[in-house]
Amino acid sequence: MGVSLDPEQNETHALLQILGDLSGKRVLEIGCGDGRMTGRYAEKAAQVIGIDPDGDKISQAIRTAPPYFQERVSFYADDLEGYAAKWQLVNPEEGFDLVILAWSL
Repeated sequence: MGVSLDPEQNETHALLQILGDLSGKRVLEIGCGDGRMTGRYAEKAAQVIGIDPDGDKISQAIRTAPPYFQERVSFYADDLEGYAAKWQLVNPEEGFDLVILAWSL
């Protein structure tokens, strides 16, 4: 029998209350790991970029992502400095509406 984390969805409700309305927003999640937190809010946002320096965790996030992630969520194995340098070269005019650092410090 597996362990169910937060079966009452208390963590999800608290997270969504803190984040507010994510409709149409671009979100950067730093330290997304295996995407556990990403799945709690991604369907509400327009676009989510999840980064984590642990390539194994990113592989797991990609492998276990639900189908709706395909349209709006991208995962990258990178740290913040590496991702920011690449992102600035590709999208210097675009920014994020919200940055999440849950469990990353």
